[in-house]
Amino acid sequence: MNCDLNETRGELRQLLDLVDVLRPLALSDGSGEQSVDGAQAHPEEAAPPEPGAEAGCDGADPAAVHPLVSSDTDSLGETVENTEHQPQSDAGSRDQDVALKNAIEAAYQGVGTSVAQPSDAVPQASASVEDPRIAHGVLLLKAAGVASAELVAHRDTWEWLAALAVDHSHFRTPPAVEDIKEGRVQTVLSGRSLIALLIELRNTRSTATPLEGDWALAMTSYNRIAAELADVAGQGETIRIVLDDGLPHGADD
Repeated sequence: MNCDLNETRGELRQLLDLVDVLRPLALSDGSGEQSVDGAQAHPEEAAPPEPGAEAGCDGADPAAVHPLVSSDTDSLGETVENTEHQPQSDAGSRDQDVALKNAIEAAYQGVGTSVAQPSDAVPQASASVEDPRIAHGVLLLKAAGVASAELVAHRDTWEWLAALAVDHSHFRTPPAVEDIKEGRVQTVLSGRSLIALLIELRNTRSTATPLEGDWALAMTSYNRIAAELADVAGQGETIRIVLDDGLPHGADD
């Protein structure tokens, strides 16, 4: 704006100097009086501003030289709005986590117990069948109460399971893996390692490509562990997970 004003002021000075030069000639020649007076009365019309004057200094675009204030204001408003809504979003996420935990605990307490549950816990317990997150949470709680779980599988399958869960913070490599007949191995996992295995199997089942090996192994292993945990009666027995459909359940080694 300062550049525009300076250029306009300079043009006005040039027009005034021109009027002073032409005034004596206009007095001697009446035909030029009207044009001179018109120029003097309306100096802006006698010499329109140069095209470059409207564009700003050196012909620059006014929008580039002077950015619109509204854009900064809008972005500032959006930033303030996002800042105001962020705590609400975090609070909503925490509320959802608390609700999920309560639903899982209610479902876990309502499964396999003869103690009467409050009426408000029944809908939450039945929701475990509909919500896979609740069903998975119940399995984790059951695994947390297991001291040891015996696992029988082919060595190739065991190596895949161990590689899948080895990076999880709760997985512990068993101290011994015993070879049994026909390429099968037998080992014992703690409840903590079983939790890690369930988590990694569920993640792989969800992310693996359908009809591929990882998907099939994760699906079968997860369902087989879930079936054994469903029968836990809380009497201190060691559960036995068998990943071999050719081996009768509970058969002696």
